[in-house]
Amino acid sequence: MQSIISVTNLTKTYASGFQALKNINLEIRRGEIFALLGPNGAGKTTLIGVVCGTVNPSSGTVVADGHDIIRDYRAAREKIGLVPQELSTDMFETVWDTVCFSRGLFGKPKNPQHIEKVLRELSLWDKRSSKIMALSGGMKRRVLIAKALSHEPQILFLDEPTAGVDVDLRRDMWQMVRSLRETGVTIILTTHYIEEAEQMADRIGVINNGEIILVEEKTALMEKLGKKELILQLQEPLSALPAELSEFELALTQEGKQITYTFHAERDRSKMSLLLRKLAELDIEFKDLQTRESSLEDIFVNLVRSKS
Repeated sequence: MQSIISVTNLTKTYASGFQALKNINLEIRRGEIFALLGPNGAGKTTLIGVVCGTVNPSSGTVVADGHDIIRDYRAAREKIGLVPQELSTDMFETVWDTVCFSRGLFGKPKNPQHIEKVLRELSLWDKRSSKIMALSGGMKRRVLIAKALSHEPQILFLDEPTAGVDVDLRRDMWQMVRSLRETGVTIILTTHYIEEAEQMADRIGVINNGEIILVEEKTALMEKLGKKELILQLQEPLSALPAELSEFELALTQEGKQITYTFHAERDRSKMSLLLRKLAELDIEFKDLQTRESSLEDIFVNLVRSKS
């Protein structure tokens, strides 16, 4: 699939000497939803700032829809919409005026039909004459998205877009993201709500300490790194695991009342039956059995821990 953003050997070192980005190489595919995950201070916002032209890189190149962000800044920036973390906009302007003004900043001719469409899709039409200062925090965040979409960008960055947003508004915003992707807009998002990335993204990138440590298709990542757990609640507690069970990846917990078997869903399926047979041979009875699958959050935490 064709790339719409190409990042090559990108670094960013601040005047203090802190290196926020270290030799980043990344390709974002046209029309995908790409989730960028990482702990606080990992470099997510700096990377977005460089691509969007709000942070100057120290070295490397970034091309957005065929335009170098340094040599062809205006053309590149016109392709990009940015929804920042901060709720920063002119509090004394009306919703309509501030969104129209954002469109004008990119040299776009007036298009009230497009502005109306954006406001309606974001449930802001009834607030179009309201001043920003009179809106709730969730509505102000919707206004930021409307401003980012005002000039009809092909690339939309969402930097923690649902932080501090209630559940209903979050659901509406993700429906809007899906609708945008259906029109061909490429979405790049950062989020602390990892379940959102698991639900929404086509691909996942993990950044830590300024380095990209993994980029993978979400489904392939879940299959490759996701593990399952078989949890057995025992009839009688064990003081220790028998030596006959040493070939299995087992943990004895809950004061000896629970055995947890960690396994790969496909590779170790047959070993699960073997484990149950061995337990029967050893007269170890259980009263309850359940399985648990690793979430993307589990995978993310393990990745960052292993690379730290």
